[in-house]
Amino acid sequence: MTACAIEPAAEHEDGDPPRADCVITTDGAYAARLAPAGDCWFPERWTLDGPEPYAVPLPSHQPEEPGTEVQPMGDGRVLIRRPTDGRHVFSLLYPTGPGTGELLLGAVPSPDDETRLRMLPPAPGGDKAYALAVGRRSSAVWLVVGGASGPEQVAQIPGRCSGGVWLDREGRMLALDRESGGRTKAVVVDLGRGGEVSPLLQIADGSDDRVLLADPDSGLLLIRSDAPSPGRGRLGWGVLGSTLPVRFPECLLMPECALTPFAIQPGQVLTPESCGVALRVEGPVGSWVGVWRPAERQVRHLAAPEGWLAGAGWWSADGVLHLPYATEAVPCGVAGWEVPQRGAGNCATSHDGAARPAQPDPAPTESPVRPVPLQQAPLGGLVTK
Repeated sequence: MTACAIEPAAEHEDGDPPRADCVITTDGAYAARLAPAGDCWFPERWTLDGPEPYAVPLPSHQPEEPGTEVQPMGDGRVLIRRPTDGRHVFSLLYPTGPGTGELLLGAVPSPDDETRLRMLPPAPGGDKAYALAVGRRSSAVWLVVGGASGPEQVAQIPGRCSGGVWLDREGRMLALDRESGGRTKAVVVDLGRGGEVSPLLQIADGSDDRVLLADPDSGLLLIRSDAPSPGRGRLGWGVLGSTLPVRFPECLLMPECALTPFAIQPGQVLTPESCGVALRVEGPVGSWVGVWRPAERQVRHLAAPEGWLAGAGWWSADGVLHLPYATEAVPCGVAGWEVPQRGAGNCATSHDGAARPAQPDPAPTESPVRPVPLQQAPLGGLVTK
């Protein structure tokens, strides 16, 4: 099979949410994706912090192979991981006039066929990048950009891990979902203390509890757990450092749809309940965008822009949700949805100011489920509630 036969975004590890078609830096300045060229794929960088977004192709001398990943760095270069010959080779790509420059960083070995490696989400600050290698009985976190000389292992965690969510602005506290003893529980890996591991989320002894998304400003956590409905994961929310329980709103229970949070509104330091949360909603008729706030009892459903790079987007502090899209007519576009607080109408604009209609809001639900306590959260000192 050649690189032309598979779409890289379709691949993901068990327990991880579907990967977005592009990856965005934490400050929303750059994005990177594997863009189609006929039946093949090549890296592409998007610049998003200017007056209008634009794309820069970064093709190599041949199409990319299956399993290749790209990630934007804070300085505009693009990190690429290429699996080859029992190892994973990392390089930084950058434009050089008409061509593509490439800085080889080194490789991470794959000790056996059962060990899988993938990139972790972009780290805060944009000057470092990490990867997660999952083996038979343990997982390892690798620093692949920002180390002294090439990729270096910075943490070893007993058990098989999935997920990956940054909990602070320093890029030190990393939440992972660890499978052990037949159950999955979220843990915290402290990269500033040699990879020290401590429990984060243990709602019930027999439940699977995962962290999906976190906002370092407010401490808002989006989780998935089967504690309220054994055998079926449900979306819930909690706050780091708070004594309030985890809650599982009825409005986030959609039996025929899969909901995956992909962005949280930043800057709401003292009011996590007011943070906007963007959801990728996948149903029988396709994918669209849901917007929800913990303080509300409803999900607002928005029609995604044509060509949306599904699952990708970011919030600005003033409440604008930005969604990247690519079509034949607009190969690099960003739609900006101005989502008001409850009680106001919906409005959405693209980067060129064109209005886009939104679907009607659904009726609110009235019977929230019984809250489940958040147990063992050792990061109370990171946020103010």
